[in-house]
Amino acid sequence: MWLVLLGVGIILLISFIAVQHFKLARLKGKMDYLKPLIETVENAKDIIYYCETPQLKYRYLSPGVNQLGANSYQEHMKNPNRVFEIVHPDDYEKLESKISGEWDFSKPIIFRLMNDKGNYIWFEEHATPVYKEGRMIAVQGIYRNIDDKMKLQQQLEYEVSHDGLTNVFNRTYFQTKMGIYNRLKDVPMGVIICDLDQLKYINDNNGHQAGDRLIIEAANILTNCASEEMVIARIGGDEFSILLPNVVEEDVVAFINKVIQNLNYHNTFNESLPIHMSVGYAYINSSIRNMECLYSEADQQMYTAKNAKKVLARLRK
Repeated sequence: MWLVLLGVGIILLISFIAVQHFKLARLKGKMDYLKPLIETVENAKDIIYYCETPQLKYRYLSPGVNQLGANSYQEHMKNPNRVFEIVHPDDYEKLESKISGEWDFSKPIIFRLMNDKGNYIWFEEHATPVYKEGRMIAVQGIYRNIDDKMKLQQQLEYEVSHDGLTNVFNRTYFQTKMGIYNRLKDVPMGVIICDLDQLKYINDNNGHQAGDRLIIEAANILTNCASEEMVIARIGGDEFSILLPNVVEEDVVAFINKVIQNLNYHNTFNESLPIHMSVGYAYINSSIRNMECLYSEADQQMYTAKNAKKVLARLRK
């Protein structure tokens, strides 16, 4: 009897070993199948992650995060909130809304993260929330480095909106801003028109390079005198226009006086090639539907000042 039981036991043991061997073989087959996929993910330049919420904890973070710095993987695994410490302040709310589940996950998230050199890098993330019993328990996604793309886009946008010689805004951008303040944004507004005097004479007698240097220096003086909200544009060969939103009239006059002082200072050290400007301005408390009239008034004032200079010059002869 015991021999029968022993035989049955041996058969069962052999069967168990065979089953386990079969399972191990299948598991090895799956691992062999998954190995290229795992290697691909681990070597990807993109940052791939799976992070539990609301208490952040990475279940997976790919080595691609090391593009932010050599020790970034260890830093982020140890402190999942690290991403909030290095995100650009303007993009902070985007990441907050993602973690809280308030983000529209059908849209990519565009944001900037600071690397270990202190430079911000642009990323585009496609994130997906993970739910359990109707509650978001995690978020998973892929960060893709789009820094080169964003910098190229910014460069193209800059070139479209700026004057190539002086780097102030161009006529197209100025007219766009005029339209916004005329139709959509109602603020107190000052407009200044500046025209360089005798530029044609300088071009004819000193060459166009000298004339260009004069234009560039004039633009620099205007820019150095301006506040961040002002819009300075070159709208013609020798003509500049300036928008001064959200100011009182005294601020417009103070800006003009500051420009004149800086021109006089410049001319003290550049007697052979001085800068002279004819300036006109206009001011109004409400920009809506008034920008064209405001511009025309400033332009007329500028031409009045220029003609007065011509009359004075003839009287001196």
